Amino acid sequence: MAYPETKITCATNLWLRQMHFAKAGDANEGHKHNYDHMTLLATGSVAVHVDGQTTNFTAPHMIFIKAGKSHYIEALEDNTVAYCVHALRDKDTEEILDPSQIPAGVDIIKAGLTKSL
Repeated sequence: MAYPETKITCATNLWLRQMHFAKAGDANEGHKHNYDHMTLLATGSVAVHVDGQTTNFTAPHMIFIKAGKSHYIEALEDNTVAYCVHALRDKDTEEILDPSQIPAGVDIIKAGLTKSL
């Protein structure tokens, strides 16, 4: 077993991580997020392990990952490619922007975060 080869990019407020699983059995490291996100399975097939339960998916497929759920992805066949996709967010507030980055003259009101300058 090996970790997938990854490439990460950001565009506007979108974060993408491409994972290329060269061999069946390769898996990413288990983790969880404080936000929901999608994994787009482009080629191959995977087992998605969530809090000790497993579901298999075959490409093409969109896979929903719920916030707060420990999960990892394991390739079931060689040359499997998947993409994790989510908005750029602050790890504590889950907001895309840190209020300290907002210049005077910009108002935002989102999910309990209010800043008016």
